[in-house]
This record gives sequence, C-alpha cells and structure tokens, in this order.
Amino acid sequence: MRHLVRYFLRGLIVFVPAVVSVLVLWTVFLKVDGLLGIPFPGAGFVATVTAVTLVGFLASNFVTQRAFDLLDRVFQRVPFVKLVYGSVRDLVNAFVGERKGFDRPVSVALAGADGPLLVGFATRETLEAPGLEELVAVYVPQSYAFAGHVLLVPRSHVTPLASTSADTMAFIVSGGVSGRLRPAA
Repeated sequence: MRHLVRYFLRGLIVFVPAVVSVLVLWTVFLKVDGLLGIPFPGAGFVATVTAVTLVGFLASNFVTQRAFDLLDRVFQRVPFVKLVYGSVRDLVNAFVGERKGFDRPVSVALAGADGPLLVGFATRETLEAPGLEELVAVYVPQSYAFAGHVLLVPRSHVTPLASTSADTMAFIVSGGVSGRLRPAA
C-alpha cells in the first residue's frame, strides 16, 4: 500500500504541472484563435509568433525604425500609458534586450556572515545619489509570483554567484526547489 501511495504522489508531481501548463497554453491559444476567427487550433500561436517577428523586423529596418521610435516617444509622454508601457518595456529589456539587467546573480547577507541570505540580481553596481554611493541595487524576485523587491544594500553584503541567470531565476521562482546555485570561485 505504501508503494501505491508513493507512486501516486510521484505521479502528481509529474502530472499536475504538465497538465496545468498544457491547459494554460491551450486556453491562451484558443483565445487568440477566437480573436482571429480562425477555426483550426494553433493558428493563433503561429499568427502571434509571426506578428512579433514581423514587428521585430520592421523595428530593426532603417526605414520603419523611425516610426517605431516616434510611437515609443508618444507612449512615453501619455500619462498612465507611460507608466505601464515604460515598466513593461524595461522589464522585457532586462531579460532579452541589449542591456540585460538580470545577468549578475548575487546573494545578499541580511545580518552578517552567519545570517540569512537573499538571492537576487545586481541591477546597479553604483548609485549616484548623495549618501548612496556605497550601495548596490539588487532585485529580488518573489517565489511563485511575478513580483519582487529592489533592495539597496551595502556592497560588502553582496556576493556574486557563479550560477547562470536562468538557474538563479528558476531557483528563486520555484522557492528553491529547482535550479542550481553555485558560489563564485
């Protein structure tokens, strides 16, 4: 009987995340398909990938790049729109843009060498504001959420990690269950 319970629990660990992921993706694709009015499943996914790639091409093209720059400036000036647009743009740029912001995993000592550690990403090594010159900006994502905190901590409390950004983010978002952390050599 113990083996059956163990097999059942192990099955849940594999089955539930896979089914939930497939259901969420399937629902998103069906919604996009419904918006497009295309009767066969998957067309929404193909249309979305194609549209994003086309926008990327046009934004990189010398002729149409000016139109995208103008649109960017307009979005940056409209109240409320600039808050949402700017935040989303900065977040996407931090992960995939030319100036990646989450490429320096670190640990932060909260109460000295023997205290607890936070794991995050150094996003600024120096702060120019008076009285903050010796502080480092560290973004600490929350586990199981799309949120986080920015901490300003003394440089002496920050230790670089040799882990990849992907491993560090997986470690944090999963609550420490997956991903790997490696101390700097």
